Amino acid sequence: MKILSYIHDGRPSWGALENDVRVVDLGFIAPSLCDALAAADIDGIRTRLADADRSRALRLDQIRLLPVVPDPQKIVCIGLNYEAHRLEAKRAETKHPTLFPRWPTSQNAHGMNIPLPPESVQLDFEGEIALVIGKGGRRIAQKDAWQHIAGYAPYNDASIRDWQYHTTQWGAGKNFDGTGAFGPWMVTRDEVQDGQRLELVTRLNGEEVQRGNTDQLIFSIPVLIHYISTVMTLMPGDVIVTGTPAGVGVKREPQLFMKDGDRIEVEVIGIGKLENRVVREEA
Repeated sequence: MKILSYIHDGRPSWGALENDVRVVDLGFIAPSLCDALAAADIDGIRTRLADADRSRALRLDQIRLLPVVPDPQKIVCIGLNYEAHRLEAKRAETKHPTLFPRWPTSQNAHGMNIPLPPESVQLDFEGEIALVIGKGGRRIAQKDAWQHIAGYAPYNDASIRDWQYHTTQWGAGKNFDGTGAFGPWMVTRDEVQDGQRLELVTRLNGEEVQRGNTDQLIFSIPVLIHYISTVMTLMPGDVIVTGTPAGVGVKREPQLFMKDGDRIEVEVIGIGKLENRVVREEA
């Protein structure tokens, strides 16, 4: 099942994409996907899908997509989680995952413009695989971690590099408004075998700039869920962004940053393709 969040006629809602053509509104279950996940698991949502009024289904071109989860309590990103990326960044090995937060205002949606702020020319791409928490919990054991996942989606953890490197903390460069694209939809966990290798590709103006897969993660998805949930209670709708492969623009020679008019794609094979344009933002 593919689940997305959207706006139609000024009203935000969420629904299921059927046959990659029509969007069946599920707002009658709960006001938002986050609320629905808090109230029911994916099986419960799938059951309620049968009650949806398909006479009011919409085409994709009739809606404006929102980030898959527009209002998560937490967006937890993982840094340096691919060995080749760690090496290109010249960072030491660590025994534990590197965590940093994004805030919901930093998110953007498939098809929307990613702003290149006037304060910088160092807007970098970071294709990643995001997972959405369906069942919350604290100190989740690795063996139980898969059961807490609602689904998977592409994510572009686009970064304002000069602001990221203002200090040893990365928060500023990772939280410019609208830079973190998330979508176009979430594919639910029941469509993806637990532990299945997911392939990730990033393309800039049609040219491949990154490729990686979940077998290459230094810290696996169960390890990440266990570690993060030891620190904080994971809630339904929380988002974990699992890390980017090698090939980021700041580590290339010469460096490669996104510029006004560029088209950036992040595709997770079999899940979906996230596409955005970069547009210079006026001060």
